[in-house]
Amino acid sequence: MVEPGLITAAALDAARSLIAPGVTTAELDAAASALITGRGAKSNFQMVRGYRHTICASVNEEVVHGIPGDRVLAPGDILSIDAGAEYKGWNGDSAFTFVLPDDSRPEVVAARQRLSDVTEGSLWAGIAALATAKHIGEVGTAIQEHIEANSPDSGTYGILREYVGHGIGRKMHESPSVFNYRVADPGPEVRPGLVLAIEPMVVIGDQATFVEDDGWTVSTIDGTAGSHWEHSVAVHEDGIWVLTAPDGGAAGLAPFGVTPREIA
Repeated sequence: MVEPGLITAAALDAARSLIAPGVTTAELDAAASALITGRGAKSNFQMVRGYRHTICASVNEEVVHGIPGDRVLAPGDILSIDAGAEYKGWNGDSAFTFVLPDDSRPEVVAARQRLSDVTEGSLWAGIAALATAKHIGEVGTAIQEHIEANSPDSGTYGILREYVGHGIGRKMHESPSVFNYRVADPGPEVRPGLVLAIEPMVVIGDQATFVEDDGWTVSTIDGTAGSHWEHSVAVHEDGIWVLTAPDGGAAGLAPFGVTPREIA
């Protein structure tokens, strides 16, 4: 699963390089698509029944599953991009959030950037927990604790409850579910061969969401901004390796004192 992970990471980089005011989300989709097909892979998002795009592009109050199209990015937007690739029957899945600069609204940009930073930090906290976890439930506990510890003084960020992470392998979505919050059930045992797509989805306000009329886009009911970060992570005999990070997760895990081990 190393190669589909790297292809997924490269596709996200291709989309990220184009993000700027005036660019449409369809242009980002085209860039990611060209990268994936150019590497001999397929978009696994296009294999989901009814979905014909390579990425999900969610802007502002849209948290996940936004459909790319003619929407033009504007200064101050917070944008989450999710993508995945299938290569030789194996899958990768990853996401990142980007906040576009806006000198006219520094407070809005700062609040959205903090949301993104805390969400990304919670992802790495969850991945770091997986390195020593006995059960998958420890991942969600670590994610929630990081979010609560780093939420603004005005109140705790909302963690989406209806949408969670998942196992990944021959299919993009497999068992088990990976909750982004503390649950009573410790969950399945963590052991070599397990691969998880860990993906916290966090909002500035209330976690309640609804699905837009397009049947895909998940938006906050209160209209507050959301952030989504994701990596596919493998557990193997020597440790963990972040498949969708070119460095295996070394930079993201360093603050947590965890060193990823390359898959032999």
